[in-house]
Amino acid sequence: MLLILTGNGKGKTTSAIGQAIRVLGQGGKVFFAQFIKSESFSAGEDKILSSLGENFHFEKGGLGFVGILGDKLPVEEHKKKAEETFLKASKAALSGIYKLVVFDEINNALSLNLLSESAVLDFVKKVPKETDVMFTGRNAPVSFIEIADLVTDCAEIKHPFKEGVPGEKGREF
Repeated sequence: MLLILTGNGKGKTTSAIGQAIRVLGQGGKVFFAQFIKSESFSAGEDKILSSLGENFHFEKGGLGFVGILGDKLPVEEHKKKAEETFLKASKAALSGIYKLVVFDEINNALSLNLLSESAVLDFVKKVPKETDVMFTGRNAPVSFIEIADLVTDCAEIKHPFKEGVPGEKGREF
């Protein structure tokens, strides 16, 4: 099953973590790969996800926020890292070992042209039926939405950022 969490609102990664917890609670294995967040940026979920045990594999596969928040890396480096992360997560999804494989922020990686939409679509067609694949991030491509089994749009209604309130540990990251 292909599940997509998209939209400009908060809660996409958080929902993916919730689904991963549900799978773990039923005895399944989870592979959770992040495409943008890097090892150098400590988010609140990192410590918890890294401690979930042998049935949960957490891959922090990004180099940071591309082109914003002081990022000075060439786009080619971000692209190479996204491709490496996609290869690892794809292998996990095709292995038959995992009940759920989360491609966190893959939609962002696609909208930044770090990955090929057609390559990702080709991969989705090969995933075994017993494996759920979840794509998160803003701007999910229409082609993904069309073939997905479940799509949730996290719509922003109101956010403190609009009032100039900066992100806070434990709430935003």
